[in-house]
Amino acid sequence: MFSVEKACLVVVDVQGKLATIVEESESVIENTAKLVQGMQALEIPILWLEQNPSRLGSTTAAIAQHMKGQPISKISFSACREESFMEAVKMSGRTQFLVTGIETHICVYQTARQLKEQGFEVEVVVDAVSSRTKENKQIGLVKMQALGIMPTSTEMILYELMQRGDHDQFKTVLRLVK
Repeated sequence: MFSVEKACLVVVDVQGKLATIVEESESVIENTAKLVQGMQALEIPILWLEQNPSRLGSTTAAIAQHMKGQPISKISFSACREESFMEAVKMSGRTQFLVTGIETHICVYQTARQLKEQGFEVEVVVDAVSSRTKENKQIGLVKMQALGIMPTSTEMILYELMQRGDHDQFKTVLRLVK
């Protein structure tokens, strides 16, 4: 099980025009925003990525408005190939990573795979990832699951992290998921 003490959220490239043309874009953006707010309420660190922002644009405002600090800019499809990301992973002190974002079969897959290969526990938040086609999303999810990267959902992981109905942040999280 993922825990508040070990978990970290990785938000991958939900930016620019691409964020609006992926399958179920509104739902992905909405669920990512819920996750960001939930993680902040639970005091779980968030690593926020943007792929080549000078060309692809900034993180979608519906998500960026809830973020603190600055995104980590990357050019590699896998964030793990970027020194600044790996330094942030190390500085987080976390061993469990929840991966969200776009596109499932490219940047999400490659980042999740390399985190897993480095010995971290990794899950993908299925209702907060997407690709331009359903087929590519599905292929990415299947390949991740074959590597032991298990699927979860926005609501499932938030409740898993709280563990109890009397958690201090239960009402905050409940408002987010309802």
